[in-house]
Amino acid sequence: MRILLFTSLVFFSLVFKAQSNTEVFLVEIIKSNKTIELANLQNISNSDGYDNQPCFFDVNTVHFSSTRHGQTDIRSYDINNQEVSWLTDTPFESEYSPLKIPNRQAVSAVHIDNDGLQRLYQYDLANGTSKILLKEVKVGYNVWFTSTILVSSVLVDDKMDLVVSNLDDNSNITVAHDVGRSLHKIPNSSLISFISYENNASSIKSLDPISGNIKTIKSLPIPIKDICWLADNIVLIPNGKKIVQLNTNDDNISVLYSFKEKEINEISRISVSPNNKHLVLVSEESPEIIVQKQVEAYNKGNWEDFASFFSKNITVKNFPDDTLYTGNSKLKSNYKQFFSDNPKSKIKIVKRISNRNIVIDEELITIKGEEHHQAKLYEINNSEIISMYFIRGKQGSLKVEAIVQKQFDTWNEKDIDNFVKTFSADVKVYEFQNKIYVDGQKQLHDIFSELFTRSPDLHCEISNRIIIGNIIIDKEVISDKMEDNHEAIVIYEVENGKIFRMTTLNN
Repeated sequence: MRILLFTSLVFFSLVFKAQSNTEVFLVEIIKSNKTIELANLQNISNSDGYDNQPCFFDVNTVHFSSTRHGQTDIRSYDINNQEVSWLTDTPFESEYSPLKIPNRQAVSAVHIDNDGLQRLYQYDLANGTSKILLKEVKVGYNVWFTSTILVSSVLVDDKMDLVVSNLDDNSNITVAHDVGRSLHKIPNSSLISFISYENNASSIKSLDPISGNIKTIKSLPIPIKDICWLADNIVLIPNGKKIVQLNTNDDNISVLYSFKEKEINEISRISVSPNNKHLVLVSEESPEIIVQKQVEAYNKGNWEDFASFFSKNITVKNFPDDTLYTGNSKLKSNYKQFFSDNPKSKIKIVKRISNRNIVIDEELITIKGEEHHQAKLYEINNSEIISMYFIRGKQGSLKVEAIVQKQFDTWNEKDIDNFVKTFSADVKVYEFQNKIYVDGQKQLHDIFSELFTRSPDLHCEISNRIIIGNIIIDKEVISDKMEDNHEAIVIYEVENGKIFRMTTLNN
């Protein structure tokens, strides 16, 4: 609840990892009076399945990998004409990470054969021919330094090494170990940037491919997966629905842009056009869309389609932590029987609350002609529902909302004594997944007293509220004069006139 935490990003993934539903978006970069705005968001892939790894071929053309008919090919988007076309069509084989080869009408791409062999290919755009560029190394990602020298993240066991390859003499020299996927030419320099994870530390480094000299640009507090350069001293970093900018001259970090659109969820990749007028990004399919699709499948009585939105190891629980069953096969079996017994069962969504990878629906579910009031909490990862919680509160009273509202009001007033009085003596506060961080009124008093003293300008608004018996679920927006707004979901459980349990999600 209104304690601002910074969530670590997950370590890099390899190109052959299970593919989630992603889309490629294009935005305009508008610069004025030393400020930068992003405008006119467009979905340029607009297809089901995997659309990823975009890169500008020139100022008017974006290339990206896209899945069709069980294979992944390279698509091209013309910005001026707003038209999409296919560059490759390789049945039973796939291409990833397309990049323009300097001074040629050709692109390179990671090619995966139907037997799983992974190599870097060249594709000639003039005549449609292709050839192998590197036979001896398993390239995951790369960047071109010249038309004959490239720097690659090469797969070695479960990590990646940084390798400089020269096509003229067929040399492959390893210059660093344990690196990430994000490789870029640094503007106005003869250097390549990469992300290093050596010694369990994360940092952005530069490489001179000719001398092999490596320098640290910036050490990072958390491991990041992707960056790109806006200028020779400005690095852009995706973080959730935001794009953060890092000034490497003074180490200043600030939010460049925060997307409000529901289509934008977790931004995983970004790239800037050669003329700095456009930015292309990859976003996972919105959790709200995934949840809505499974609701629609439910209402059609299609248990197989319904089950397809859940992960192989789905966990189904009664909130907060009563496990009912695990596994997609068990979910299929249960719902196949349920739909057989209740062919007319329907779900009506009353309210929906979402924040990042969490969606909570207030719903009326009809079973054998009777309506039942409940909520469901969904946790989504890699475009799949990985956990589902049924929230069924006990019979509440009119005072339940008043009690939660009072703690909310006293929080905004920084009235620590009356704030604490809204909680039971043995109150417990959990982070989602049952991790306790407050145990009892005294600890609650100490933590929030310090918070009120340290941040007197904090203010909270409720943007949405769901009431299920004695349980209240709030979507909260926390603002501070010195910081951007932050959003969180909080679940309050009330008994005997007091809040006895509070659970924070994405706080």
